[in-house]
Amino acid sequence: MLDDFFFRAMLAGIGLAITTGPLGCFIIWRRMAYFGDTMAHSALLGIALSLLFSVNLMVSVFVVAAAISLLLIVLQKRGGLSADALLGILSHATLAIGLVIVAFMTWVRVDLMGFLFGDILAVSRQDVGIIWGGGVLVLAAVAALWRPLLASTVSAEIAEAEGMHPERAKLAFMLLMALVIAIAMKIVGILLITSLLVIPAAAARRFSRTPEMMAVLASLIGAAAVVGGLYGSLHYDTPSGPSIAVAALMMFLISLLPFGRGAGAEAAEREGRR
Repeated sequence: MLDDFFFRAMLAGIGLAITTGPLGCFIIWRRMAYFGDTMAHSALLGIALSLLFSVNLMVSVFVVAAAISLLLIVLQKRGGLSADALLGILSHATLAIGLVIVAFMTWVRVDLMGFLFGDILAVSRQDVGIIWGGGVLVLAAVAALWRPLLASTVSAEIAEAEGMHPERAKLAFMLLMALVIAIAMKIVGILLITSLLVIPAAAARRFSRTPEMMAVLASLIGAAAVVGGLYGSLHYDTPSGPSIAVAALMMFLISLLPFGRGAGAEAAEREGRR
């Protein structure tokens, strides 16, 4: 029934938006948008390996994204290339390798458009449970790591001086990102995952006076984008993933109107301004 699958899609999208809100804020504060793209692109390699070895899709995507995160940390410590250069290499390399592997698997029929741009209307009840269960785990981890993550975003040196472990917090954040990528790809697709991470957080930034307020607003704006995008998709017969991204973009454009800019959340961005 129409109402049944549309309701499942709504539940799944809202659950994902609530989860991506706080993570998106840290991406904005740390200026890590390209890292989000790299994680999303690595999902295609995870999909290809899942089809090749007949393993669970979400598990494969999570393992590949987590491995890319660890590889990035190792390469950064070795030096020689900037973070942007490493992200560019890993992002396009994983995307290309995934496409090549899929091209060689002539015995498998793959709906690349569904993976690239999502198919939220095909979400099952099990998917909804996985998204909400994974979302609760991610939010619980973010709440537990909030102070060290925020402190290391402002200044890694200050965080270390206060007895925190910024490198551990950074690794945990990357693994949480990998988990979100794995549960999000069916909703908006691997090419549009970053839009649900970055755009609502960017829109919330202008109305927020504290980092916590920005995280909550980002989740609410993301949820509103899901609802608006799905109804727009249903009404105009457009793809659901891109429709959600467009709805989020419209909210960001509205946030640019001169309502007055929140000031408190900017404290978490000092590290990115160096």
